[in-house]
Amino acid sequence: MAIPSNHRVDTLHDHVGHDFGCSTPALLNQHRIDHFALCTGDDQWIHVDVERARAQAPFGGTIAHGMLLLSLIPAAQFELGVYPHDAANVLNYGFDKVRFLAPVPAGSRVVVQVALVEVESKGRGRTLVRCRNTAFVEGTPGRPVLLAESMGMVMA
Repeated sequence: MAIPSNHRVDTLHDHVGHDFGCSTPALLNQHRIDHFALCTGDDQWIHVDVERARAQAPFGGTIAHGMLLLSLIPAAQFELGVYPHDAANVLNYGFDKVRFLAPVPAGSRVVVQVALVEVESKGRGRTLVRCRNTAFVEGTPGRPVLLAESMGMVMA
């Protein structure tokens, strides 16, 4: 999908329903998972203990953190041009309806598809943008691993 030709802060309402397409695949290898665990303190063995996960996990190895998947969304949105270039700033406003639908094995490449679902004026140069974000392991577009609704406050 492409960025609409007239995509500006003042025309955001016109683009509700637009599918911005899929991000570049992000490799969620063991190094990245381990680094995320170190940053967050979530070092549960299912994520970081490769040998134990191979022997005991129902997935045959380690899996990415759900929160790591969720953290891919803002970069995907900026890459895909969801937020207009004439915005002075965009602030993370939060997430709704987050669902982790399937485990993501270490070594997977994940893409995030983003669609603009709602735009709400908040007065004085502020617009709340709501997006539907669906993550897939590359090559399995019919099997989402994450669904999340995100909100960003666009500042004019």
